[in-house]
Amino acid sequence: MASDFAKQILYPAKNSGKTFGIDFHADLYQGCPHGCLFCEYAVLGNDFGTVTHKTNVIEVLSKELTAKPAHAVISLGSAADPYPSIEAEKKLTRQALTAIDTALMGCVVTTKNDLVLRDVDLLKRIAAHSPMVVMIPIATFSEAVTKKIEPHAPRPTDRFRLVAKLTAEGIPCGIKMSPMIPFVNDTEDNLREIIRGAKNAGARYIYPAFGITLRNGQRERFYAMIEREFPGLKNVYMDTFGLKTACVSPSAPQLKKIFVIECKKQKILYGMKDIVNMIRPEKTVQLKLF
Repeated sequence: MASDFAKQILYPAKNSGKTFGIDFHADLYQGCPHGCLFCEYAVLGNDFGTVTHKTNVIEVLSKELTAKPAHAVISLGSAADPYPSIEAEKKLTRQALTAIDTALMGCVVTTKNDLVLRDVDLLKRIAAHSPMVVMIPIATFSEAVTKKIEPHAPRPTDRFRLVAKLTAEGIPCGIKMSPMIPFVNDTEDNLREIIRGAKNAGARYIYPAFGITLRNGQRERFYAMIEREFPGLKNVYMDTFGLKTACVSPSAPQLKKIFVIECKKQKILYGMKDIVNMIRPEKTVQLKLF
């Protein structure tokens, strides 16, 4: 269902071009259906699970794109999945990809949903002239854990299958191994399984986050949900992290070592500089020249 009118869709990325090669963020939908326990954008009392959109989102986006330099990289899906179920009818993401292609821009599409396969034709067209990659978030290899931390999201096996299908179509894919939630999925076995699954599916890279962010409002929602799904864990968090915003896994140092060893063994990219160089090699080379 449509909400009010948008004044701006494109927002500059921090450190333009240095994080997954992204220059601008664009979220076409407000709200996300996955119900993730760790969501940074859902806070206690809001209705982030209800997906809405601005009436004039494509009109505003198209106008903004004309003012940006060619081959800039637009992120779709930074805050909300660009392929909620209503996208099958509304086709805002498909229209946005068409506008991005027309403007000779690149894109990083972050999604957990296989509706992205519908737009393979557009993704190929964009890849022919600009940087393009589809990034699939996978936080755990366990379906049981997924049901607790991402209750309405596709199963991990479905997401790995999506990576394989996109790869078979020639679409470059990466996996965002995020978040590794302290005391939940921050285990060596989970880390190794995700990396092996990524390699088997044909992912070009994998990038981790060994912890979560808990801001005011978000923290209260997280505690309420985690106490329901993992009784007693709330007290562990309060004792371990207090009111810290950045909650880094106590296992992070060891996990990082294993992560690097496994990625090297599987010959899969993992460092941000290498990932950016893979996504937008021309810009990286040009920067080195000057």
